[in-house]
Amino acid sequence: MDAIDHRILAALQEDSALSTADLADRVGLSPTPCWRRVRQLETAGYIRKRVALLDRDLLGVGTTVFVSIRTKTHAADWLTKFAKVVQSMPEVIEFHRMSGDIDYLMKVVVPDIPAYDAFYKRLISAIDLSDVSSSFAMEEIKATTTLPLTYLKQA
Repeated sequence: MDAIDHRILAALQEDSALSTADLADRVGLSPTPCWRRVRQLETAGYIRKRVALLDRDLLGVGTTVFVSIRTKTHAADWLTKFAKVVQSMPEVIEFHRMSGDIDYLMKVVVPDIPAYDAFYKRLISAIDLSDVSSSFAMEEIKATTTLPLTYLKQA
């Protein structure tokens, strides 16, 4: 991992649709060596996949809900079932097992509060949970998919 690899990763985080020629121009390489480096970064797992970021408001899912979950059950088979339930719910865009007072945290996107209520009812009917607490985001102040590259060691 060197400075050019860093520049490639930074540029692709900003715009993964860059052509190889445009990317090479941004990072100071010719297209063929740039393409090889991108392939190496993909093979090494630094680049997991390339996606398009869509506008949630235009898609009708502009309401964000953070769902805190506590459970009395911590068995592996229960977690497997819970994970399958959550995976089947497209409204859940993030799902984390937590330390501390909350066992699980989900980030859910829906059109509005009635849609969230329908989601909530599907969730609690599919899996036994001891406490579900929902917080609605009032304003999105920062949202990014760009990861900090400052912690990545250079060769």
